[in-house]
Amino acid sequence: MKYFCVFLFMISACALSQPNTEVYLMDLERSDSTFTISNFKNISNSDGYDNQPSFIDNNRLLFAGSENGQTEIMMYAISENKRHRINAVTSGGEYSPQLMPNGKQVAAVRLDTTGLQRLYAYPLNTPGTGTATMLLSDLEVAYYAFYDETYLVASVFSGGQLDLVIANIPKDEAGLYVENAGRSIHKVPNTTTVSYTVVNEEKNLDVYIVDVNKAKDTYFVCQLPVGIQDHTWLDATTLLLGSGSKLYVYDMFGPGEWVEVADLSAKNIKNITRISVSRDRKHIAFVAEI
Repeated sequence: MKYFCVFLFMISACALSQPNTEVYLMDLERSDSTFTISNFKNISNSDGYDNQPSFIDNNRLLFAGSENGQTEIMMYAISENKRHRINAVTSGGEYSPQLMPNGKQVAAVRLDTTGLQRLYAYPLNTPGTGTATMLLSDLEVAYYAFYDETYLVASVFSGGQLDLVIANIPKDEAGLYVENAGRSIHKVPNTTTVSYTVVNEEKNLDVYIVDVNKAKDTYFVCQLPVGIQDHTWLDATTLLLGSGSKLYVYDMFGPGEWVEVADLSAKNIKNITRISVSRDRKHIAFVAEI
């Protein structure tokens, strides 16, 4: 692998300074621009770093959760209202868990006490005992999304900023794609594209999509609201994000602006950040301060 990063993953510093966050789950009924929210609950409910939810399917989701003062890969089952740890406990912390395209493993960024930071794969179905296999030997992945079993799109630290790379996992190599990127990277549902963000001239974040097999072809989608870093997709043409206590959508074929669809202030929610939607679009998980 030829691409190197010289800075440690930001979570090591940020996890100590961030306010206490929790992962929340709620049911969603969507009709045109109307959102109906129900069954609101806190599924992490612990002190420390609870963050980065990602759905496995319509019943299960992963998140980085605190257990005994350490950050682990947690899985929550909606139908059972139960959670458990995926990985075997190590001296390091696991972050940004996601289901891998093979459906049998979970990927996560692990930051060891030695400062080593790598992306690893863990077996999905060995609760509490899953041992790690390194995916990319030299790349300090910060945030990522799988394109398929071969390609990974990731943000890595470089010179005090995040740069976007496209990595070939079997070949264990990566190439720089764009400089000064953001942290929100997602496979767009039912398409062959991945979305990513780039810092623009106003220091806000623009969303682009790229087909990794045609990496020279990238397309501007929209700008995120001022101060917002995270987005996800409701479907192939509709983006979703949180700002403060509210949820907003952006329709690529709509009015060209972010439209408020829900206000969670009555739930004492503030500063929504990461957000994820189940495949059937019936559940939303998000991170907020308490």
